[in-house]
Amino acid sequence: MRAASSPACLSPLLLCLCVLQRSFGTPSPPSPTFIHNQTKLPDGDKDSHHRPKRGWIWNQFFVLEEHFGPDAQYVGKLHSNSDKGDGSVQYLLSGEGAGNIFTINELTGDIHAKKSLDREKKSHYVLHARAVDRFTNRAVEPESEFIIKVQDVNDNAPKFPDGPFSASVPEMADIGTSVFQITATDADDPTYGNSAKIVYSILQGQPFFTIDPKTGVIRTALPNMDRETREMYSVIIQAKDMAGSVGGLSGSTTVNISLTDVNDNPPRFPQKNYQLYVPESSQVGKAVGKIKANDEDLGVNAEMTYRITNEEGAAMFSISTDSDKREGIISLRKPLDYEKKKAYSLNIEGVNTHLDPRFSYLGPFKDTTTLKLIIGDVDEAPVFTMDYYIMDVYENAPAGTVVGMVTAQDPDSTRSKVRYSIDQNAEGDALFSIDVDSGLVTTTKSLDREEVAWHNITVMASEIDNPNLVSYVPVTVQVLDVNDNAPYIATDSALVVCEGSKAGQVIQTIRTTDKDNFANGRFTFALPEDLPVNPNFTLKDNEVILPASTRPECLPG
Repeated sequence: MRAASSPACLSPLLLCLCVLQRSFGTPSPPSPTFIHNQTKLPDGDKDSHHRPKRGWIWNQFFVLEEHFGPDAQYVGKLHSNSDKGDGSVQYLLSGEGAGNIFTINELTGDIHAKKSLDREKKSHYVLHARAVDRFTNRAVEPESEFIIKVQDVNDNAPKFPDGPFSASVPEMADIGTSVFQITATDADDPTYGNSAKIVYSILQGQPFFTIDPKTGVIRTALPNMDRETREMYSVIIQAKDMAGSVGGLSGSTTVNISLTDVNDNPPRFPQKNYQLYVPESSQVGKAVGKIKANDEDLGVNAEMTYRITNEEGAAMFSISTDSDKREGIISLRKPLDYEKKKAYSLNIEGVNTHLDPRFSYLGPFKDTTTLKLIIGDVDEAPVFTMDYYIMDVYENAPAGTVVGMVTAQDPDSTRSKVRYSIDQNAEGDALFSIDVDSGLVTTTKSLDREEVAWHNITVMASEIDNPNLVSYVPVTVQVLDVNDNAPYIATDSALVVCEGSKAGQVIQTIRTTDKDNFANGRFTFALPEDLPVNPNFTLKDNEVILPASTRPECLPG
């Protein structure tokens, strides 16, 4: 009987858990699962003194997080069947949080949490339990490890750590087109209860968008959403835990959704008729104006080309698109003349270059307009009736002889009177003069063809109303020949006659020169009448012109 009272025959230690629940509906912890931790003996073996097998028996320990109150939160109880209530068994606790968080009543084995715990910081604590004889300090039960879990309560609202968000979707997108998927996080325990079960909803942004309550996928909810009408939408999304039930915590964020452009708008000229002033002095190949059709689309969807569709307009003008492919630049192909044509009409077409077949039903994606170009009269210099003049005058004519006349007119409608003059820097300025009003050219002195046969002068014409507008024309004057020069005979110092020359044989050809031209250069030859006649020689006027060096040679006798 004494053996039955020894410490070696103590009954197994029982660890009991009493869990407190909060009044606001926190789910109860799972039912306790009792675990027997003991040393097994071979089958059929029993303790020689028939003592019960020693070992720990406990259930799972839980403690509610975020417990606030005047008293420490009761966690559970350690108890040994060997404890007769006489205070001989002492319960000891060690491990994580022992002493500062968890305390144990050494006599009763009651465990309390004296601090409020946060599951999101630490979800469980590993502790060790011992039972010893208070008087002998001998172990009643061996040390064993157990865990106290921190039970979750819904104390964390869903969050959107990366918000606010930006997203985009093409305008005119079909209903149900996916725009963006949003995800909220909840620090509560997702494996226990509904504290971290999130449901999504739209607080602002209806009826344009919807959101899947489970996945957080945002989709379009209306057809034909037009960027040109409204481009930006601020959609406020709410995430609520507890599966969206009453009392759940919630968080919200903003998703800024923009509609991206598609080519759903054709170009439009603001007016159907335009006017443009173009001076007649505009240079060929240079731009004379611009025109633009408006397109509410953006980027490549607003790019366009222009063309002139009427034949007359296309013959005189060309149109090209600027570097931004928005404006049409009108350039001149041929010179303008106000006096010939005072206006042109251009039929201009603007066409989108990047068409989207999905929106062809909104077309045609082009527009037309009419541009009237008013040609401006520019005060132009006088214009001579000829590009150049050739005149003539006889040599030796007296000063003041008329050589010819030049004529120039003001091409402008004002028909300003023209004044003439001779360019003083040109040749022949001292030999000719011109009447300032009539353009009549006369000589200032007698001319000698044999000195200068041709004279070049430059005549200027300027408007009286605008003397700075000057035109120039070349004038060539030919001096005509008169027979004012006697023939000249070059004579040799001696005339040689060969012995034995026969009668009628040519012994010498006589040549003469004349400074006058060929019309006045026909000659007749005769012996001077004042000299005696020599019967041995005769002179024959021969119209055949022989070279000047022709002379007969003496034949051998």
